[in-house]
Amino acid sequence: MNKLLGSLLLLGITSAPAMAKNILDKLTVAPGFEVSLFADDVENARQIAVSKKGIVYAGSRKAGNVYALIDHNSDGVADKKIVIAEGLNMPSGLAIKDGDLYVGEVHRIIRFKNIDTQLKDPKFDVIYNALPSERHHGWKFLRFTPTGELLIPVGVPCNICAEDERYGRIFSLNVETKQIKTIAQGVRNTVGFDFHPSTQALWFSDNGRDMMGDDIPPDEINRVSKEGEHFGFPYVHAGAIIDPEFGKGKNIADYTSPALALAAHVAPLGIHFYNGKQFPANYKQQLFVAEHGSWNRSKKSGYKVALATIEQGRVTKYTPFITGFMKDEATFGRPVAFAELGDGSLLVSDDYANVIYRVSYKKN
Repeated sequence: MNKLLGSLLLLGITSAPAMAKNILDKLTVAPGFEVSLFADDVENARQIAVSKKGIVYAGSRKAGNVYALIDHNSDGVADKKIVIAEGLNMPSGLAIKDGDLYVGEVHRIIRFKNIDTQLKDPKFDVIYNALPSERHHGWKFLRFTPTGELLIPVGVPCNICAEDERYGRIFSLNVETKQIKTIAQGVRNTVGFDFHPSTQALWFSDNGRDMMGDDIPPDEINRVSKEGEHFGFPYVHAGAIIDPEFGKGKNIADYTSPALALAAHVAPLGIHFYNGKQFPANYKQQLFVAEHGSWNRSKKSGYKVALATIEQGRVTKYTPFITGFMKDEATFGRPVAFAELGDGSLLVSDDYANVIYRVSYKKN
């Protein structure tokens, strides 16, 4: 036993794996499922992506790192962690296309070509460097469209403000021509979106403004029906509430209402349409939502993974899927984002507990 670990144990402080296991024991998942640890000691784990070889990549925000997590024997537990980049500017978002890993920093998009083959000494090139540099709501979530463009969100650098066309939007970038266009506007801060597997409609989460009280305005899950659609911020919130500072003279009907209005301050981050074959059929193409949890509410809310049931493009039910990240105002974890492994199990990152969970279905 090394001196540091011995000292920690004498002080009653457990090791990182023990702390991760303690968090795992607090979680409750929907009947028929189980939650295990795919990886621990992944500092500030945010968006995750899986390569064709099954290597799991994870970004971070405060840590400034990008990780590669390798499960050599395919037992559902990563047995090797490699920090492939460090000292980056909030590299929260990442996506894989044609074997290349794209990472979203606050101010730019970088690319690691053929990432699976250069884990020991990875090099990157800069794909796009004309993004705003403000760190407030500046961290990213990335996803490629079905036609190959890269979606990049730029949140507003404030709680509530009316900024220019560089902010409060989801952009689409052609990584070859560098042409960029607006897909959605009036978006305060989204760090989660996905395309419906059948309709290809873009759905995204959005975090509502603060300082209007514990219970308003709602956070949102939105569906884009046309390019450039306006979702209300900063004038109208959740399709129902006129902003007291910026909403004067605005008409609620001029802005798109959310597909689902959530509770205020639950902080929906990653969303994911399940498209694997392991879960029961009624989970197919349904939307998982990571409620990261409130930070400034008098009593905490959120802190769960939920499932939005979608029928004919409408949310018909919203139910808890994993709970136990918070109890009696004590925080144990904060879910962030999702990815699927090749066997159909679901990965969930947690930037508070510094772990990535694996959710699998226990077949009878």
